[in-house]
Amino acid sequence: MRTITKGQEPNSLTLHRATQQADYDNYRNKDDLRQALVAEQRGLCCYCLSRIRPTGAEMKIEHWHSREKHPNEQLDYANLLGACMGGEGHPARHQHCDTRKGDRDFSRNPANPQHGVESLIRFKNDGTIASDTAAFDAELNDVLNLNVAFLKSNRKAVLDAFKDTLAKRGMLPRLTLQRWLADWSGQSHANNLEPFCQVVVYWLRKRLARP
Repeated sequence: MRTITKGQEPNSLTLHRATQQADYDNYRNKDDLRQALVAEQRGLCCYCLSRIRPTGAEMKIEHWHSREKHPNEQLDYANLLGACMGGEGHPARHQHCDTRKGDRDFSRNPANPQHGVESLIRFKNDGTIASDTAAFDAELNDVLNLNVAFLKSNRKAVLDAFKDTLAKRGMLPRLTLQRWLADWSGQSHANNLEPFCQVVVYWLRKRLARP
């Protein structure tokens, strides 16, 4: 999970919200919404950071506050995120992200900078995502199931590949590590980010924090 900077909402959503009896179900231009969400999330799921693409078959439009419990927010762009398919159709133990979450509440919105999701999350060498805040750690596992085996394995593979690159390059100057951090975090470019990039961002920040 990484902090998402929300951009301008699609004009079609603005116009739709102004019509009588507007709701999410009768909003016909969901492709506009998918394009906007994927662009501002740099091509990554809002929760697990796997690759998403702006089609109904390759992503879901997530309501951070569910439509069932918070109907007044169903067309609020700040409440809308792009999520992966999350194992839809598979047993619940294999589901994750929005599919696993359903209409349950999740305390932190990655698109709300005041929620500070990046400061609450850490990654272990085996790919585990965790938090020292007990309630949030429970949500990562129970609500989103972000430590399902294949997600852990994917995060570990990304981190291991990065560490292999470091090992081959030998001792690197601090400036190089800072440049890589800017690349992996997207600060240096506007392109899509690498899937599961945050595990490398976390590792680089820890490395750079050393005296």
